[in-house]
Amino acid sequence: MSDSDVNLAELIGSRICHDLISPIGAITNGLELLEMVGAVQGPEMELIAGSVGSAGARIRFFRVAFGSASDQPLGRAEVSELLRDVERVGRVRISWNLSEAVPRNQVKLAFLALLCCESAMPFGGEVEIATQGNAWTVTGVADKLNIDSGLWKGVATGRFSDKVSPAQVQFALLPENASAMGRRVAAETTATRVTLRF
Repeated sequence: MSDSDVNLAELIGSRICHDLISPIGAITNGLELLEMVGAVQGPEMELIAGSVGSAGARIRFFRVAFGSASDQPLGRAEVSELLRDVERVGRVRISWNLSEAVPRNQVKLAFLALLCCESAMPFGGEVEIATQGNAWTVTGVADKLNIDSGLWKGVATGRFSDKVSPAQVQFALLPENASAMGRRVAAETTATRVTLRF
């Protein structure tokens, strides 16, 4: 995958997320109006509201992870709120251990790494995102991991022995985006821990 392919993938990701977030927001507003007038209540309404909330959280997360990213800073409050919304609809608990705003393109790398960790945690777990100087570390810990060794070996170079599926695209995008920023990805795995550094 070349830099132009990465840019095209980012533009497609941004376009899809941009086009989907408006109708999701409109559905949320419609549900709130229905709730205010008491038109619909019960478990059906809760199911719809929960599903819409889940979709909105994932789309906002994907917009950062897969969309185009600049060096415009994202503040701790904005990132933390986004990750809290993602936590509510998933099985993974996330610790964002940064106190200051960081460039959006670096948050993008962290989110792609988070998705890599999440893919190894089908039963849930905890992911910690931290920096030391300019170096980032994303660590996932769980009692039971499902590690695809081919993906985790290939994520450092962007070369994979098998074809990467749509559900695994973060493994291909992370090294490409890191390389475009002059960074290299390193990965480590154990029975209960996965770590990505860049």
